[in-house]
Amino acid sequence: MTEPFLSIIIPAYNESHRLLPTLEQVHQFVQKQPYSIEVLIVDDGSTDGTYDLALGFISGKDSFKLLRNPVNMGKGASIQRGMMAAGGHLRLFSDADLSTPLEETHKFISLLEGTAEKPPEFQVAIGSRRKKGAKIGVRQPFFREAAGRIFSILVRIFLLGGFLDTQCGFKMFLGAAAEKIFPLLTINRFGFDIEILFVARRVFGYRIKEEPVTWYDSPASKVNLATDAFQMFLDIFRIRWRWLKGKYSQHLKN
Repeated sequence: MTEPFLSIIIPAYNESHRLLPTLEQVHQFVQKQPYSIEVLIVDDGSTDGTYDLALGFISGKDSFKLLRNPVNMGKGASIQRGMMAAGGHLRLFSDADLSTPLEETHKFISLLEGTAEKPPEFQVAIGSRRKKGAKIGVRQPFFREAAGRIFSILVRIFLLGGFLDTQCGFKMFLGAAAEKIFPLLTINRFGFDIEILFVARRVFGYRIKEEPVTWYDSPASKVNLATDAFQMFLDIFRIRWRWLKGKYSQHLKN
């Protein structure tokens, strides 16, 4: 079976209130493209009927696939599963609210596509809400935006410099790079983005392009500032500890 050109991974946890409009938009996008696309929806142990809604929607649509976690495992774990099940030459994950429009995909493809004579300059492209040129249609509440900026500063100080926005839920990978990065990931929840970037750059030496995108805040965000922000802060040091102890390179040898 020929591999699709692009795989789109969409994690979903208790998204019954907005999943169908999202999938309709994704389906329309898929139909308009001249290249082959597979869409992998990963239901993360939802309890509100998300799985059944998705199952009904994908009936008869060969480009859509549905995976299901038996229990809630976290956004990071769901994206990891989707990436490892995907077969695309390029692989994109996007939040279920489509905060970044799928039309931004075209820019990312141009960044990661090489030619027969010249390999691609970048292996990973990530959306940025803070880089010059980004267009914010609906801003986050002040405290959430401030917390995100503080987190980015801490990431640059303690773990990984050079990025203004590590948390935007729109990231694309060369398939060959994804197959190396994602098996090494250990963080299952919202700190997984920084582990992705750390493993990509520090373990494999991949070049990462931070690209400004159009973005709209969703009031239904699953991030809880009171609990998740603290865990994400701890994840910075968990990743650093694993690196200093050789845990990532140890995994490579196994």
